[in-house]
Amino acid sequence: MVDALLQAAPWWAWSGFHAFVFLMLALDLGVFNRRSHAPSVREAGIWSAVWIGLALVFNGLIFQAEGTQKGLEWFTGYVLEKSLSVDNLFVFVLVFQSFRVELRHQHRMLFWGVLGALVMRAAMILAGTALLNRFEWMMYVFGGFLIYTGLKMLLVKEEAVDPTQNAMVQAFRRFVPFDESGGHERLWVMREGRRLATPMILVLLTVEMSDLVFAVDSIPAVLAVTRDPFVVYTSNIFAILGLRSLYFLLARMMDRFHRLKTGLAVVLAFVGVKMCIARWVPIPVQYSLLVIAAVLAGSVIASLAWPAEQDGAP
Repeated sequence: MVDALLQAAPWWAWSGFHAFVFLMLALDLGVFNRRSHAPSVREAGIWSAVWIGLALVFNGLIFQAEGTQKGLEWFTGYVLEKSLSVDNLFVFVLVFQSFRVELRHQHRMLFWGVLGALVMRAAMILAGTALLNRFEWMMYVFGGFLIYTGLKMLLVKEEAVDPTQNAMVQAFRRFVPFDESGGHERLWVMREGRRLATPMILVLLTVEMSDLVFAVDSIPAVLAVTRDPFVVYTSNIFAILGLRSLYFLLARMMDRFHRLKTGLAVVLAFVGVKMCIARWVPIPVQYSLLVIAAVLAGSVIASLAWPAEQDGAP
């Protein structure tokens, strides 16, 4: 597995990328956001622009070092992952509302959630690329799963689920010493000489589980674009890094993008079909990018043109 990683990119590229990521995260939490606060729309917009700008600079380096094909694959993977991550924001809103997390504490929780996502995504990407490279027929399994997921999103109306009542949360409260009033500022509190878990741990666990569920869809989708582990991993991580700022930028107007889920469902189904027919009808990455961009742009335009309160959309 190490050999496969080094074939995709030299050791210094992997090391340099992770050093950059951890440096930016340290600056984010330790310098710019040392004090818990609710980011304004302006602040969230600036940070969103920063993360997107850094992603485009990195993409430019890929174009320069690896050529047009790899550069297009990276950009397509980034757009795909960024778009699918937006759907995750709807879940974050529900989680924070259900656990009554104040806006000023949400940024720090999303920060720790990103760190957990880095580890999970790395493991899933390595496993996915290894499976595809060893067993070619897994391409049809991944493709079929994406088609199924897309059709399910498109045809089945999902009911809102209270995250505080799921089995994991109930089991945690039952078996771990827990202080319901412990707040969302620290993981543990001391009460009468006992160390008790706080609701912050439950929120983090729920956020990580939701990200794991979404990764099951998004990573096979990016693997349909490229099997290069460096391209898949770095584009995935850059999309996740900007997710917190995007959350605070869009959290107040999530209901305005009620058609986005339909667009994401179509994208997943398209990518699944692309994966299944690649052996006979390979679709160039630039055409895939155009289709994905057109579908997503159309869903956003439709959401704004026909608001939910006018057409009864969910």
